[in-house]
Amino acid sequence: QVQLVESGGGLVQAGDSLRLSCAASGRTFSRYAMGWFRQAPGKEREFVAAISLLGRSTNYADFVKGRFTISRDNAKNTLYLQMNNLKPEDTAVYSCAAAGTYPPRTYDYWGQGTQVTVSS
Repeated sequence: QVQLVESGGGLVQAGDSLRLSCAASGRTFSRYAMGWFRQAPGKEREFVAAISLLGRSTNYADFVKGRFTISRDNAKNTLYLQMNNLKPEDTAVYSCAAAGTYPPRTYDYWGQGTQVTVSS
């Protein structure tokens, strides 16, 4: 079992930046590939970014390329999502998830999410 807790969300204006964190506990964090997902009101959850076990490979959804950066610190058991130049359409609940393989096929563990609201 891996427990995931997100933090760092909030209310910001368009063009601002936020850094989300996902703290992991339980099994060894470095054994899991990690991903960020988001879900806006009335929409399905969508993939944002993923990172390999040691952080050497990353993958992004097209709509965040050049604006968001996923990273991890295995010594701190923490996953990050640096979000720059935020847009109102980035408003959503952001969740982190852990997968046993990279590229991830399925995600086995999920956090509860943190709300990000971007005003225009």
